[in-house]
Formats: sequence, C-alpha cells, structure tokens
Amino acid sequence: MSKVILITGASSGIGEICARHAVAAGHKVALAARSADRLDALVEEFGAENAIALPTDVTDPAAQERMVARAVDHFGRLDVVVPNAGLGASARGTEAGSVESFREMIEVNCLAVTYTAKYALPHLRASKGHMVLIGSLAAQGTVWGSVYSATKWFIRGYADNLGAELGDAGGRVTCLHPGMTDTPFFDEEKPDALRPEDIARAFMFAIEQPEHVLLPHLPVYPKPKKPYYDPHH
Repeated sequence: MSKVILITGASSGIGEICARHAVAAGHKVALAARSADRLDALVEEFGAENAIALPTDVTDPAAQERMVARAVDHFGRLDVVVPNAGLGASARGTEAGSVESFREMIEVNCLAVTYTAKYALPHLRASKGHMVLIGSLAAQGTVWGSVYSATKWFIRGYADNLGAELGDAGGRVTCLHPGMTDTPFFDEEKPDALRPEDIARAFMFAIEQPEHVLLPHLPVYPKPKKPYYDPHH
C-alpha cells in the first residue's frame, strides 16, 4: 500500500536518499528543507504526482505547522513522518565549541523535532501511522564532551516517550541509529563510513514491517575495520 511520507532535511544526505527509495517503492513524499531550489528539482525528478516541495525553516514552529498542513492538504493524509533535519558540531568537546553552535544544535536536533512531532501527531494518530526519528551511534555511549552526542541522547529518549504516546493510538515510533555516514553533514569524505543508501534501506525495512511489528530502535553501524578482540582466543 502506498504511504504518504513527510521528511524534513530532505534536500540532501539521508533525507534525500530516503525519499528516493520511498518513491521508487511507490510511496508519496512531502519534502521539507530550507533549500527551495533543491526541493523543486527533486519534485521535478520524482514527478508532481509523487512529491511536493515544502520550503521550511524547521526552527520556526509556525513554519512547521504550515508544513504539515500543506502536506496533508496536498496528499490527504500522513502515514510516516521523518524529522531528519540535523546539525553537527563545529569543534570537538564542550570547551572548544562555540555557544552559538550549541544553541543551533539543540534548536535543530532537539526542539525542531518536538515541533514536527507536535503538529504531525494528530494526523499520525488518525492514520495509525509511523514516526521515524534519526538518532545516532553517538547516543549509545559516552562521547568526550560532545554536545552533539547529548542532542542524540535526547532523541533516543524522546523516541521512547513518543512511542508511548503514539502507541496508545495504534501507531509506531522507530529510532534509527546510524553510525558515521558519508553525507554533506561532514566537510570531507569519509571513505570508511556508511553510505546514505545503507540508512535508506534500514528506513524502508522499518516502515514496511507489518502493522503488528514494532522496531523501537534500529542501529545501523559500519562494519569494524578489525575483528573484535576475543580474549579467549
């Protein structure tokens, strides 16, 4: 069955490739990001019957409310919502980081996700739909002084809390936890990292599960360069 999927941060990286895989599988996509030109190009590529461009500043709650309303007006419903927009750190740790970087990361990685959820939840409740959050390997342990990691710890916990709220209405929440992925998120190429396609396949796997199946957390990590050390051998 074709689903209507809203993705923020959809103009590049993981958001774009998830949209590509979704359209290839026969789903419809509402694409949100700041880059209107890039979104328009994707809609032209995917076809107007399959996609809509929603230029949006995710840090603006009113803009997000309009984003969700336009997606629903256009397609008639929402089945899957992916608050994918995110920012990385400008420096390692806390002492070397800038206050502005901290503010921006928390605003985009945490607050903006709550805005998306607030305005999308009524429609996902109606469709018994699926929220897919983007966590991180950085939220699975201690990362030296990292504010970015802390924002992903927020997402990890928020996914469980949203899962209880949406689950009461028959919906589902999944949190994907990618390891390092070679996207424009980084300033230089990461040849040993995952490809965006790896995350897109995990995303499609999650949303295409039968309704009785819940995947609350789905880690997707690069294969280690060296075998794990086994002290018994």
